[in-house]
Amino acid sequence: MHLRTRFALLLAAGAAFPATAGDTLYQLENTTRLPSTDTDWDYIRLEPHGSRLFMARRKDGLTVFDVDTRKVLATVENSVGANGPLLLPQFDRGYVAMTDGSLLSFELKSLKVIDRIRLADDGGLNGVVFDPATRRIHAVVGARAAESTWFTLDAATGKPLGRTTFPFKKMDDPAPDGKGALYAPARYDNLLLKLDSRTLAEQARWPIDCVQVVAVEYQASHDRILIGCRGDAPRFIALDARSGRQLASIPIGKGIDGMAVDEKRGLILTSNGGDASLTVIRQEGPDSYRLLGNVQTRPQARTMQIDERDGRVYLVTADATFGAPDADGKAPTPSFHPDSFVVLGYKPQ
Repeated sequence: MHLRTRFALLLAAGAAFPATAGDTLYQLENTTRLPSTDTDWDYIRLEPHGSRLFMARRKDGLTVFDVDTRKVLATVENSVGANGPLLLPQFDRGYVAMTDGSLLSFELKSLKVIDRIRLADDGGLNGVVFDPATRRIHAVVGARAAESTWFTLDAATGKPLGRTTFPFKKMDDPAPDGKGALYAPARYDNLLLKLDSRTLAEQARWPIDCVQVVAVEYQASHDRILIGCRGDAPRFIALDARSGRQLASIPIGKGIDGMAVDEKRGLILTSNGGDASLTVIRQEGPDSYRLLGNVQTRPQARTMQIDERDGRVYLVTADATFGAPDADGKAPTPSFHPDSFVVLGYKPQ
């Protein structure tokens, strides 16, 4: 999910549906700089009902940061290569998808490592999701040449249960509805699959009217599927979970990699690293959505978590240098600056 886009001006599309004049939507409240190598990062996860933020910082491992005290609590042992953490307090377990294809498990309370098992032998894992209907987890591989594999394990014990292969180069994390369905995006095929969460058999296939479906959330309160698309014309799309009918399509910032729902405030947020923006959408009902505006963040701040206790939003980024494109116009991987990694805290206004 690594972005290679350059920093651009803040999304101009927000001007089409502006927030009330003077409404800042979200205000940067604090920044905390952490020691770091030249590593990049991927997912961050906030512990449910708590203050511990688990940040997958690849070469720097899985860093545990307290958002209340703004202090690093620990780095989980043997976690170099951390890419996608999953936190399951009901089982006192944490799982981490690793860049070498292994899955790390640890005790959530103590952070003691339980195991690190090899799952994929052809590349890294991207993320891990929990399906409450089956009490299973699914570890999803990163991009591949032709097929995507999911590894299924028992959530309570970490026991491997099977593997399933799909004919897509890249599948981002599926969204469980908790009732027996998983909504799985096929990024480069512009599709959303509805799968039986026990068998992973395909129940429906819906084409999505956008390019690069990268973020999917299931909203139980309205039985809606919320989608973030990247591409050259990034969009937020809302679907009816029963029929796949499109209910809304709204422009968002470039380079989305995170989406969150603030049920209390009726807001949907997307974090967009390409143009350093936080898109804020008002949900006025199951079928009514309105763009409020775009809050400027920082370049490459693409992954996000929302604190359900108070609505604060956390993003991470680091300073970077972008080399010149090659003869074919392909941009090289950015070079991140050591000791520049920051946690950004935003407060709703």
